[in-house]
Amino acid sequence: MSAAELVGMSGSMPESVGSSDGAADDLILVQDFSFYYGAFRALENLNLTVRDREVTALIGPSGCGKSTFLRAINRMNDTIRGVRYEGDIRVAGQSIYQADTDVADLRQRVGMVFQRPNPFPQSIFDNVAYGPRVLGLAGDKADVSERTRLALSQVGLWEELGDRLDRPALALSPGQQQRLCIARTLATEPRIILMDEPCSALDPVATLAIEGLMRRLAERYCIVVVTHNMQQAARVSDRTGFFWLGRLVEFGPTNDIFTLPQEKLTEDYITGRRG
Repeated sequence: MSAAELVGMSGSMPESVGSSDGAADDLILVQDFSFYYGAFRALENLNLTVRDREVTALIGPSGCGKSTFLRAINRMNDTIRGVRYEGDIRVAGQSIYQADTDVADLRQRVGMVFQRPNPFPQSIFDNVAYGPRVLGLAGDKADVSERTRLALSQVGLWEELGDRLDRPALALSPGQQQRLCIARTLATEPRIILMDEPCSALDPVATLAIEGLMRRLAERYCIVVVTHNMQQAARVSDRTGFFWLGRLVEFGPTNDIFTLPQEKLTEDYITGRRG
């Protein structure tokens, strides 16, 4: 995997993104999508749309395909031998599985934040500046510094650490490290930010900080988050998808999923009778 791809997985938004009136647009279109690890079918015939400038939460028990689907959106699963897919996923109207797809460019536009913070063993500044430097997004040193400041400001770290950017990133608290990883992703100018259990390794205070950050970022970005915490999904998301054994059982506005689910399996999972 190239450095450019790695940076996109840790991802400021062009002014043209989204509709001019501020309404959410369908940004990701999933059509009859199935995914296989060898002979094992991990995802079965998924159909859904994900909107720009919203938080979409994916819930369901462990092993039901949520993370596999998340990684399919930026083709991270390509790094695993023996995988294959059927159907298609389109991002901003373009198929991401066609033969001429620039996967490195895709992973820049579709950034990833992992379950556990993974800052580079460098300074705070160099963690965020790395992407613009490697990808050639920045001009001179002043441009790199400004991009770094903007990314850190978006996650609330500039106010906390702006005078200590030469400090080792690994010396930060876990919550600060996760926000730093989000800033590192923002610095590479993504359109979509994927988050795989971003709060599972954090304490309650840091979790609330990340949840508030997700809501603020959704004003400019498309956020897709996998979570086992149904209360978190209810707090932060606009729409929710419930996965069960590789199938998308139900998908819709979060309030409807949690208060008026259409499928009994969804109701049983949310109320704790199953899963």
